[in-house]
Amino acid sequence: MTANELPGLDLGALAGYLDRTSPGLVTGELSAELIAGGRSNLTYYLTDGSSRWVLRRPPLGHVLATAHDMSREYRVLYALADTDIPVPGTVTLCTEPEVLGAPFYLMQRVDGVVLRSHRDTGRLGPAACEILGHQLIDVLADLHSLHPEEIGLGDFGRPRGYLARQVSRWRKQLDSSRSREVEGIDDLYTRLADSVPESPRHSLLHGDFRLDNVLVTDSAEPGSRRIAAVLDWEMATLGDPLADLGLFVIYSRGAGKDDPVSGGVTSAPGFPSIDAQIARYADRTGTDVSNLDWYVGLASFKLAVVLEGIHYRFTLGKTIGAGFDRIGALVPELVSGGLAALDGQVLDGHPTGA
Repeated sequence: MTANELPGLDLGALAGYLDRTSPGLVTGELSAELIAGGRSNLTYYLTDGSSRWVLRRPPLGHVLATAHDMSREYRVLYALADTDIPVPGTVTLCTEPEVLGAPFYLMQRVDGVVLRSHRDTGRLGPAACEILGHQLIDVLADLHSLHPEEIGLGDFGRPRGYLARQVSRWRKQLDSSRSREVEGIDDLYTRLADSVPESPRHSLLHGDFRLDNVLVTDSAEPGSRRIAAVLDWEMATLGDPLADLGLFVIYSRGAGKDDPVSGGVTSAPGFPSIDAQIARYADRTGTDVSNLDWYVGLASFKLAVVLEGIHYRFTLGKTIGAGFDRIGALVPELVSGGLAALDGQVLDGHPTGA
C-alpha cells in the first residue's frame, strides 16, 4: 500500500487544502505513514521532506454520537501550549469533511516513543520505570490543578451534574452499539445511576489518561527519560477529576503483561503500586480519594462501552490493524471489575477489570 492509498487519508486533497489555507507550510511532496496501535481516532505521521507533522482524524465507519470531535481536541492542545502540561504544538484545524471525508487537525510532531507493552517498559529497567510512574501521576495531578478559566477553557464543559450525565451518556452510547448481550452491564449501570456522588470540585479532564497515551523521550540513560507530550485529548472536558483517576487505576492495574488494551505497560518491575500512585496524587492535589471505588466503577462502565463500540466496528469490518479480535472478550471482565469496585475492592489490592 502506497502513501496515497492509506485508509482515510488522501494526500493530494490534503496538499491542496494546505496550499489554500496555509500557504508556504508545505514545501515538498507529502508522504505519510499510519501510526499503528490506536483503536479510536486514526493518526498519521506526515512529512514534506523538511518539516514533520502528525494528522488526526476520526475512525472509518461507525462513530458514536459526540465522540471524535476534532475541534475540541485541537482547542485543548492550543489552550495547554503555555502551561506546564507537555503537549504538541498545533498547526491547523480543518472542519470541512469534504477534504478527507471527516474533520481533521494537524499538529507538530514531537520526538519520543510510545511505550505500548510490558516488553517496551521492561527494557527500561526498574529505575526508569519508577521515575516514569511518578512523572505520569504528577502530570495528571498538575493537569487537575489548572484553573480552566485562566487558560481559556472556562466554557469547555458543564461541570455541574457531570457525573450523572456521564452515567447517562455511556448508557446511551452502549445502546447505540449493542450487538450482543453482556452479562451484568445493565446492573452496573443501575448501581452507578443509583449512587452518584456529589463532586467536590471540577477541573480539566483528559478522559483517557495512561502511559501509552504519552510520548516518552528516547534515551539510553534511564534517569533522563521524561514525558515529552501528552496525546489523545479527544475525550477531554470539564468535570470531576476523580473520574480521570478512576480510569487511571484500571489502566495501571491492567490484566497483566498480555492485556490487549493496556499491554501490561505498567506491570514491568519498578512501577509504583497503584496505592502509592493514588496517595501521591492525593498529596499533590489535596483531593479526598475516600470514595474512589465509585469512580473506578464508572470508569469500568465507560471503558466497557468504548470497547463494545470498537468490537461492534470490528464485527462490521471497519477496524484497521491487529488485536481487534480480542477486544470483545475484555468487556465482560470490565463489567465484573466495575461491580467489584462498587463493592469496595479498589484500595485493598484486589484487581479491578482490564
